Amino acid sequence: MEKTPQEDRTEPATPKRLDDARRKGQIPRSHELGMGSVLMTGALVLYSNGDQLGAGMREMMRQALSFDPRALDDPGYMSRALTQAMFAALDACTPLFVALIVAAFVGTIAVGGFVFTSTPMAFKFERLDPVAGLGRIFSLNSVVEVLKALAKAGFIVGATVALLMGTMDQLLGLSDQPLMEALGSSMSLTLLTFAISSGALLLIAALDAPYQLWSHARQMRMTRKEIEDEQKESEGSPEVRSRIRQLQQEVARRRMLESVPKADVVITNPTHFAVALRYDDSRMRAPVLLAKGADLTAARIREIATENKVTLFESPLLARALYWTTDLGQEVPSQLYLAVAQVLTYVYRLKVVRERGGPWPDRPTVEVDEKLASGPQQRRRRR
Repeated sequence: MEKTPQEDRTEPATPKRLDDARRKGQIPRSHELGMGSVLMTGALVLYSNGDQLGAGMREMMRQALSFDPRALDDPGYMSRALTQAMFAALDACTPLFVALIVAAFVGTIAVGGFVFTSTPMAFKFERLDPVAGLGRIFSLNSVVEVLKALAKAGFIVGATVALLMGTMDQLLGLSDQPLMEALGSSMSLTLLTFAISSGALLLIAALDAPYQLWSHARQMRMTRKEIEDEQKESEGSPEVRSRIRQLQQEVARRRMLESVPKADVVITNPTHFAVALRYDDSRMRAPVLLAKGADLTAARIREIATENKVTLFESPLLARALYWTTDLGQEVPSQLYLAVAQVLTYVYRLKVVRERGGPWPDRPTVEVDEKLASGPQQRRRRR
């Protein structure tokens, strides 16, 4: 059996694909959660603030339905009375409206987050394709939507019927109550029915939200080839990657050469290798390698050292050993402590002689293990 394109999509979506889909407005949404949040918030506000709302509406109706003899002689009285009644109703309902707006916003972005884009509103000719339209009608999402609609209807009707059966005696007793008391009792029963229906809708939303997340993740799945193509696209062509590496190497080389004037000594091969060292006994446990290079880079290090009056010390074995064993910014290895200490002691004595005068210090004889001074290729040959 040949696999469908959806069955070929076995890999989770990459962050880039999810980000691109989000920019296009393709995010999970649970309409039931938003609707349930609005209804439940309305029920809670009416329950907690119903008395104040009812009092405001009663006062508005009393003023609107009361007769004022001045209305006979004032043509504009009715319009002012209507405007006053509208503002009174708006003032009484403002807490409810604000709560519903906040609940609608929070319930909508609770699944998928907030995103603003006009892409979904753009006209697309493929939406006019009847074959694709039939596919959407008979898709899994359509079946789920039908089941949710049936579940909502069943929950709400069932909850309402159960409530009516449980409160039948109270409903029949409304006719025996005074008008205001009957109105209050009927409002309480209506509010209770409203709250139960909202709770039933929230129950459906609690099942719908995880399904929407799962459905969105399923729709965003990718094939292995799509992931490979995305990686190639993000990394760019080999020529571009090579150019980027070249630029990075040039920047690193420039920074390395800028640190040469800070060195205490530059140890040379004398022509093929050059290594710049610095030691500050107040901040460093051991001398640190600031710069190193071979051939042309070594020549440039020697040139900068000469321009900035940094001491050059010729020691082929030590220069090669430091070049092969120590990276930029690292401390020299313990095997080379003695050799480097001899060189630095000589350099410090030279500095004192140049500043204060005195006998010229003897040049030290530096001993280095030849194994440390050999490169990786030479080590492999010896093995």
